[in-house]
Amino acid sequence: MTATASPADRRWLLQRRIRWIVAATILYNLVEAVVALAAGAAASSAALIGFGLDSTIEVLSAAAVAWQFTRRDPERWERGTLRVIAVAFFALAAYVSASSVLALASRLDAEHSTVGIALTALSVVVMPFLSFAERRAGRELGSATAVADSKQTLLCAYLSAAVLAGLVLNSALGWWRADAIAGLVIAAFAVREGLEAWRGDACATSVGMLMEEEDDA
Repeated sequence: MTATASPADRRWLLQRRIRWIVAATILYNLVEAVVALAAGAAASSAALIGFGLDSTIEVLSAAAVAWQFTRRDPERWERGTLRVIAVAFFALAAYVSASSVLALASRLDAEHSTVGIALTALSVVVMPFLSFAERRAGRELGSATAVADSKQTLLCAYLSAAVLAGLVLNSALGWWRADAIAGLVIAAFAVREGLEAWRGDACATSVGMLMEEEDDA
């Protein structure tokens, strides 16, 4: 007969899983930021430079969740960490909006960047995987911060796809407006997700509700 893990053991396992996912996200985004900024500077690409700076914002969001789950009682820090994630969303929206408008106004033509295309293509594959893993664990745990951070990661995957499309269209067809317009759409989604995180709506089932159900049982 197989022993069933207690709710406390399962909660500890999920917290440890989230810590590992967040650590992988931070490591990947640090590498991504360095490569994107270097490639963007070499190609004079505002999109790639913005992509690199976005990676630093993703590191901030993931680091906030990592810090929360090193506390003895992570649930106590839920609201504060959600506010940090919300600010990260707003900062991302502000920067992407500003860089997109500037690119449209200045009609900046970027050079072809093989490194930038390869990096954004890789991110389109990696980021959704990390987002799905964190969101699944966060929902089971009832952690609004983990779910909100997973949305931040998924939004970065959308941004990766937009930058990739912009780089390819600019290189192949000379459509320099493509990534700027996509950036404005992504900025609108970032504002919406930021508002949800600020209000604490990122997770339908709160930790408090789970604990109340456990106490009733």
